[in-house]
Amino acid sequence: MGSERELDHLSLRRLTQAMLARFRELAGEAFPQDPHRQLLQAARAVFRSWDAPKAAAYRRLNGISDAAGTAVTVQTMVFGNAGSSSGAGVGFTRDPATGARELYFDFVFNGQGEDVVAGRQALPDSERLRHNLPSVFARLCDVGHTLETLFNDVQDFEFTLQAGTLWLLQTRRAKRTPLAALRIAVEMVEAGQITAQEGLARLADIELDHVASTHFADPGAAPLAHARVAGSGVASGAIALDNEAAARLAAAGDVILVRRDTVTEDIVGLARAAGILTGSGGRTSHAAVVARQLDKVCLVSCPGLAIDLERRRLRIGAAEFAEGDALSLDGNDGAVYAGLLRVVTEKPERELEVVASWRAERPTS
Repeated sequence: MGSERELDHLSLRRLTQAMLARFRELAGEAFPQDPHRQLLQAARAVFRSWDAPKAAAYRRLNGISDAAGTAVTVQTMVFGNAGSSSGAGVGFTRDPATGARELYFDFVFNGQGEDVVAGRQALPDSERLRHNLPSVFARLCDVGHTLETLFNDVQDFEFTLQAGTLWLLQTRRAKRTPLAALRIAVEMVEAGQITAQEGLARLADIELDHVASTHFADPGAAPLAHARVAGSGVASGAIALDNEAAARLAAAGDVILVRRDTVTEDIVGLARAAGILTGSGGRTSHAAVVARQLDKVCLVSCPGLAIDLERRRLRIGAAEFAEGDALSLDGNDGAVYAGLLRVVTEKPERELEVVASWRAERPTS
């Protein structure tokens, strides 16, 4: 069985009953039937999530105070699982990995938002949306342009399509790689969207001397597979199959974290690894977003990837590897290679020269 979306109504009923029984077992009481109580408990669950280990680890990595707290938004529901002209998606107004000015999004027909961001399944419907519902896709592009105009920055937004009607759920400033941040700042200043001083302020926390694009020298062999690119660049290293292995192997060199799903619990392993490879998930899943923010190479939905945690081995197509063997990820075209490959680094010279000119023109106090 590929996913719960393939279950018939009898199987769904049994699954629901099993989940209700599990809730009673863990909570010590039946699942509440009063909708007001359900809403209150859902809000409390969001507040409790602030103290989850993965949330605490994320704050430590990003210098966020534990005292900041979180918030709950309550809004009217729209349903992406209402049929063939419904669905859910997450979009970026520009490519958050490279900075390219193009709509970057994942979408799933007849699904809800959690299906997109959880990282548990492949998300093959973005191209289908373009071709099957061109008017909706055109409207989505218009929404992206409007959001950038309103906020003068790249946006990460969530949307739902219900019976052919597009609904925007939320938007926020998009996380991006340092290379994307540089290119976006330069392009927005040159387009007159922001001033040079605003561009410098957006780059203040980035070590521009370290910003570069990378690619492999001639691989010399055919790739094992092609996955979807969620974080650009290239990376080679020893295979690690969980957070503990990533921490252990990273002491000796670069690590490639390989997982079936992109899940937020892997944030510690993400921080240790040079790259991540997964068998499912999409470019806009939570973990893929975190990987880009950490400037990690990230490939998702790798075909033929199978992981055997008991034997600490994995297979990609016909090739089999043990944990600790070397793997290389090309975040430029999605290729996965066996072994270590030589990395070639290139500086974004034009963009760096433009930023240098901003600094030279900055008035002194």
